[in-house]
Parts: sequence; structure tokens; C-alpha cells
Amino acid sequence: MNRLRSALWLPLFDDLADPRVIARLAADAEEAGWDGCFVWDQLDWRAPVQQVADPWIALAAIATTTERLRLGPMVSPLPRRRPAKVARETATLDRLSDGRLTLGVGIGSDAFGGELSKTGEQLDDRRRGRMLDESLAILNAAWSGEPVRHRGEHYTVDGIAFLPRPVQRPGVPVWAAGFPGNRKPLRRAARLDGFFPANLEHPDQLAEVVATLTELRHGEMASYDIAVGLPLGVDPEPYAEAGATWWLPEFEPGVRLDVVRAVLRDGPAA
Repeated sequence: MNRLRSALWLPLFDDLADPRVIARLAADAEEAGWDGCFVWDQLDWRAPVQQVADPWIALAAIATTTERLRLGPMVSPLPRRRPAKVARETATLDRLSDGRLTLGVGIGSDAFGGELSKTGEQLDDRRRGRMLDESLAILNAAWSGEPVRHRGEHYTVDGIAFLPRPVQRPGVPVWAAGFPGNRKPLRRAARLDGFFPANLEHPDQLAEVVATLTELRHGEMASYDIAVGLPLGVDPEPYAEAGATWWLPEFEPGVRLDVVRAVLRDGPAA
């Protein structure tokens, strides 16, 4: 069994809404032996959260203060973002970090901050699912360095070459988020580089997910990642035995900086 890698997973709210604070946390995490630092991608959150940082600026700060950590948004709701802009952002950030970017993606939700309804975004889950798939097709084409010619249901990119390419080839690794019991997110994730199951309740649930993905990928799981977010204090080892390759301790929105620092100092999972 491969070693279970570990990453901080930071909600960029209140105490963590300063990119300089995030950059220092990431540098300290790297020194303490963590393997990654991922950040939430939200425009807004419900009270009592008041302050919110931009994930891409925070990730650029992390990239410049670390040398080894894997980094990325976990997860970015692509249906509320323009895929051509994301193509530029991801290529630039991958180059800035010397090829350490992982892109977490999902359809997003209006449940916690109302950020979709407040900004006039698409509220239908199925439609956002189609938007996500179309965005992923554009990103895959963009990272090739060849001119992208795409005319779809939601997006148009007409003859733009997205150069320079990302450092990683054939492109930036993509992990898709989704609820374990939903077949469509699993089918989407099986075509990508990893899966980030939401609301896991038990290692047996993860084992079922891994079995389904193994079937969908015809057994090709050697380079595939399964990332699990677990509440503080939950032992990640049973999840590693069920197939997890990454462990992300969960922090509550609005978590105090001293709480994050305490987890950081305790060190990653053995």
C-alpha cells in the first residue's frame, strides 16, 4: 500500500483571509513534513463568516513560499467560472509552482453562502454538471498548447492557443468531487486523475467507491488519487486501508488561526 499523503485544507475565511497568513502556514507545513496545502474556493459564506480571500491569489502566495508542497483549489466550482480564464490561471500557477498544481473541481452549491443565487449563476444541478464537463473539455484542450476551437452549449473558444503550457504533461492533474452514492460524479472522476468524495461517513463507504472506480477504470489505479476530508481527531488509517491516497483534516469555516497551527504542529499522519 502506498504511503498516505497529507495536506492542510484551509477555508479562506476570517483569520485565514490574509494571503500572507496562508503563505506562512504553507511554509510551516512544508517544514513540518506535510505533503500538500489545498484551499477552499468560495465567493461568500453564511454568517458569522465575514471575510473571504481569493483562492488563486492565496495559491500564488503558497507557490512562492514553498518548494515541495502539492497545492490547489479543493474544490473550484467551475460552472461559475469562465473556462478560458481558468486555463490561463492554471497554466500560470503550474509554472509558478514548478509543476505542483492539482485542480479540484465540482459543480458547486448554493447551500452554504448563496453565492450562486446572489451572483445570478446557474442553480440547476444537472445543467451545472454539463457546464463542468464542457469546462473540463476546454481545459484539456487548452493544456495541449494547440489552438482551442470549441463551440458548445455554454462556452465558445475560437482559435486561442493557451501558451505557455503547464509544466505538468499532458496537463494539470484534476480531481473531481462528488457524493459517493451518485454514479455520474464517479463516472466523471474515473476519466480524470482523482476523486474527492464528499461527506464520507465510514471506511466501508470509501471501499465501495474505490471498487466502483477500479471497475470504471478497468483496474488502472496505480497513479490514481483518492483524497478524503476527515474531521479532526478521526484516524485516517482505516481510510488508507480502504484506498485513500490523501488525507485532509477538516477545519470548520471561520476556524481560528491557533487551531490550524496546533494541527500543523502535531504533524501529518504517519
